[in-house]
Amino acid sequence: MSTDPSTSSAAAAEEKSNKRKSKKPKYSRFTQQELPAWQPILTPRWVITIFTLIALVFIPVGLAAFSASQSVVEVEYEYDTACIPDSYKDNATAYIKDDNTNKTCTQKLSIKSKMQAPIFVYYQLDNFYQNHRRYVKSRSDEQLRTKDKENDVSSCSPEDYVTINNKSEPIVPCGLIAWSLFNDTYKIQNKDKEVVINKTNIAWASDRTTKFGSDVYPKNFQASGLIGGAKLDPTKPLSEQEDLIVWMRTAALPKFRKLYGKIETDLEANDEIVVVIENNYNTYEFGGKKSLVLSTATWIGGRNNFLGIAYVVIGSMSLLLALGFLLLYILKPRPLGDPTYLSWNKNPGGLR
Repeated sequence: MSTDPSTSSAAAAEEKSNKRKSKKPKYSRFTQQELPAWQPILTPRWVITIFTLIALVFIPVGLAAFSASQSVVEVEYEYDTACIPDSYKDNATAYIKDDNTNKTCTQKLSIKSKMQAPIFVYYQLDNFYQNHRRYVKSRSDEQLRTKDKENDVSSCSPEDYVTINNKSEPIVPCGLIAWSLFNDTYKIQNKDKEVVINKTNIAWASDRTTKFGSDVYPKNFQASGLIGGAKLDPTKPLSEQEDLIVWMRTAALPKFRKLYGKIETDLEANDEIVVVIENNYNTYEFGGKKSLVLSTATWIGGRNNFLGIAYVVIGSMSLLLALGFLLLYILKPRPLGDPTYLSWNKNPGGLR
């Protein structure tokens, strides 16, 4: 019986087409998970050893971190209420918005323990949501980075353009983050001498060199009718305006600290310093709070008890588990892989 050549070629073509359309992966030992593998068996000895090693590492590290955190000397002073005159106690918003009122506030702080240089000066804001989606998006990284992109303000509304002589001009830097730049200032005196607050190198070096251009200068900033915060020096490039760079790195939580400057001299115990505050920033309208913080630092940074406590807790839990497994292993030992402990082997007659 002869076969029609056209039928054979059509069948071959169909088979070839099916092979092309197939989604079956090409065979390899890797894709089929046939490579040699190490499958550790967690014997009681291994489990007890691992938990013991975790405890031996975590507990000392946690105690060291907690001790370092406790050695940090910190002075925190909340001044938003203290710096409101008595005549404005019931209407703090009107006080902060009145350009004719004196915003200078002088307070005295006591240093209870010696603070060794460098002493970090922070401002702390509470109930300020820098992590709000619309707030975080209201900026132009391209504009901050290069002069050629100063018109790239599409994501900066409503702080994108300002009308000058009936002409719309781009704002540099644009957006709500830059517009709301913190503008309270601090001066510190100790024993009738001014304490210098160094404001250089307070921002990340990577931000200064890569995120903020050395050829980008402020333009039309805070020129609209509604002033949000501090003004910028139009003669300095953004890469040198470190207060702005620090502020533009938005915080994840509504209570945060940002570095204002550093004090390069020691403050002795029982010193009484005088702080002159220019109380300009409006946190009263949204129920926010402002604080001045002086803090030293250790090898783990500022005061952070959580890290040390977390290490100690995890190490202690591991130690308790190791002791529990050890007692169980000693009091009720059993051969590894004993099939008599399997549930289906306890009542063989029930499986008929």
